Amino acid sequence: MSRALNDILEKVCTHNKDFSREDIAITWINYKSENNIVFKGYGSGINNKKMFYPASVVKMVYALATYYWIKKGKLLLSDEIIDAVRKMLFFSSNNATSFLIDLLTGTTSGPCIEGELWEIWKYQRRIINDWLHDLHWQELIGINCCQKTWDDGPFGREKEFYGYENKNRNAMTTDSAARVLEEIMVHIDYQENDLNVRSFLKRNLNKVVLKQDPLNQIEGFLGAGLPESINLWSKAGLMSEVRHDSAWWTNSQSLQTLLVVFCNGEKYSKDTSFLPLISKEVYEFNMRHY
Repeated sequence: MSRALNDILEKVCTHNKDFSREDIAITWINYKSENNIVFKGYGSGINNKKMFYPASVVKMVYALATYYWIKKGKLLLSDEIIDAVRKMLFFSSNNATSFLIDLLTGTTSGPCIEGELWEIWKYQRRIINDWLHDLHWQELIGINCCQKTWDDGPFGREKEFYGYENKNRNAMTTDSAARVLEEIMVHIDYQENDLNVRSFLKRNLNKVVLKQDPLNQIEGFLGAGLPESINLWSKAGLMSEVRHDSAWWTNSQSLQTLLVVFCNGEKYSKDTSFLPLISKEVYEFNMRHY
């Protein structure tokens, strides 16, 4: 898989000479499965421990945190929370994300504040990072998930919290995104009254359906390189400087794939062919070899 991944990246980068592997990170994991039981994965990566601004991929972290806050009794499950998580993941709503971060951390956006109030606010906003640290998942070491996501950018206390030269903005690796997605897909036994995070990541690859939703998180992303017939769960991230995607799909009854690709730079943000080419090559490799 390691040799195959390097060959795939080299092949896909030849389509655009401006692409550089230093700007790209990939985590690719295959999972054997039997009777709906998914076994431990095996895989490979390129720059998979390198920090990137995750854009909306971080919303998977906030959704998982919401699930665990509810399980621990820190939040009460409500129709409003269910709707907010659904909109955050399926439609990538920044408004829903802001609402959920306020619930998770007990903070709110607003004008700059000072003194003890400001110190308390910063302490509370870091609660999600503290929870991630306490999970003791090696893949999460060093990541930062404490900022809201924005259409236009932060203002007031949110902008100040970004720090000098935005040094406190969110940061993740493809390995960390893969570990969070694996948790959502494999390790949670959802019960009837649970917040079913996994269900909000399910995508429809039907081209007619996609045309009805210009913000479908498929076209220009990993899902566009896969056959319409497969089952896919994914969460993309896109802004002026990055194009990312994290995806889980079913190749067959006995093989499932997790693929996370981060691309850093304006040229990737504008390119709609790179991610589909990667997923197409990974899918075809799996079909030939497994």
